[in-house]
Amino acid sequence: MRVVVDLSRCEGYAQCAFLAPDAFRMHGEEALMYDPGASNARRDQVLRAAAACPVQAILVDQLERDAPAEGPSS
Repeated sequence: MRVVVDLSRCEGYAQCAFLAPDAFRMHGEEALMYDPGASNARRDQVLRAAAACPVQAILVDQLERDAPAEGPSS
């Protein structure tokens, strides 16, 4: 999974840091630090954090290698 935060939109509400502290953390009062390659084990937390962002500054992409393998169609 790939995480991207538009830091020009981020207002420092820190909802993401509360919901997914292993992927997001505040540095000081306004600067957000984040893990752009957050592990799939934290997918649910990261998705909740992205959804909770009041300014929708967090984008989460599923990389091809993370996608489930598709079996043959019948």
